[in-house]
Amino acid sequence: MQKLQEVDPEIAALILAEEVRQWSKLRLIPSENYASAAVMAATGSVLTNKYSEGYAGKRYYEGQQYIDAIESLCIERAKHLFGMAHANVQPYSGSVANLAVYMAVLQPGDTVMGMSLPHGGHLTHGWNVSATGKLYRSVQYGVSKDTELLDYDAIFDLAVKERPKMIIAGATAYPRVIDFAAFATIAKEIGAVLVADVAHISGLIVGGAHPSPAGLANIVCTTTHKTLRGPRGGMILCDEPWAKAVDKAVFPGLQGGPHDNTTAALAVALKEAGADSFRAYAHQIVANARTMAERLAEHGFRLVTGGTDNHLVLMDTTTVGAPGKPVAQALDRAGIVTNANTVPFDPRKPFDPSGVRLGTPAVTSRGMKEPEMRQIADWIAGAVQARNDETKLAKLADDVREFCDAFPPPGYPPGYSSGHPVPLI
Repeated sequence: MQKLQEVDPEIAALILAEEVRQWSKLRLIPSENYASAAVMAATGSVLTNKYSEGYAGKRYYEGQQYIDAIESLCIERAKHLFGMAHANVQPYSGSVANLAVYMAVLQPGDTVMGMSLPHGGHLTHGWNVSATGKLYRSVQYGVSKDTELLDYDAIFDLAVKERPKMIIAGATAYPRVIDFAAFATIAKEIGAVLVADVAHISGLIVGGAHPSPAGLANIVCTTTHKTLRGPRGGMILCDEPWAKAVDKAVFPGLQGGPHDNTTAALAVALKEAGADSFRAYAHQIVANARTMAERLAEHGFRLVTGGTDNHLVLMDTTTVGAPGKPVAQALDRAGIVTNANTVPFDPRKPFDPSGVRLGTPAVTSRGMKEPEMRQIADWIAGAVQARNDETKLAKLADDVREFCDAFPPPGYPPGYSSGHPVPLI
């Protein structure tokens, strides 16, 4: 940090401010987490300096002795944890991983079926503003209007009617367990390739807190952060028949050289995810989300699907008198970081939706458990009620900051507090 301060004090100051923000606020965005000091050390290592186009044992540049060993180790750990025959750990992000699967499986114009974005799916599941919706014929399934749950009978009927070549099972804002076995039955019936996008739940899967798609899906895609608690990146796992097509789609299809520092950091995260402590962590994430959901319901919030089975809670804040965006902004001023989100069949526009999405991965990484989730839910209710009272929101933020000082997150040095920050690099 001293060198960075000497070279670019403006950036150094902004990074330090972000370190303090991540320490002193309750981070409830489901896609965010805290990486360990070991993961961050690998991310910031001299591997940033290397270029390694190609794959282990078949590179276009020399000097790959250690890079090949790192990537091979990362691959073996991924295959072991997820129970899949092949792994590609090079994608720069989850979106790139998904795009690579499209290239591996489909031709432009082929039909793909994914979950509708307003119902909880992802842009890359064929939504119309994404390349996946522009280059391919996309049909979208959703949830039942009555239950807000995936209706597998309706999904089956849509698949039989549209005959997609590829079906994507996965979500970014769906608070219930995804039945990969039901999707596998549907895909088998019409001869489609089944892709499981587990970006949000990959850590829950390897920790045994969510059913695995291994043995059911032909291909599995994921990000490497979120509940997996690794660096920012993507990964593809697949059955052996798809290995060659997947590898060619990632390189040279979409990317040049991989980010070797990210590969090393992912290898570290996968080793951490194989520990018994990670299994306990994954189950605590779910227990925390359920506890938070129950308490929020007691405060009068309407929860999409009525609760949660995974790491996230989606609530319709219009039932307490305000749409999602002003609620999320008020919560941020109170030291509670969330994101506004559409709810199924939302009558409001995407940038001004009816809901707020909450997640427990990051607060669970700090060692918080059920009692803390009830306190957080109480603060959320208080902040929503006081959303137009800046004095009360500031007081809540002070309470949250003091609360956070008692739960140091991974990656921060001993002695750190909101009042005494210590540079992490």
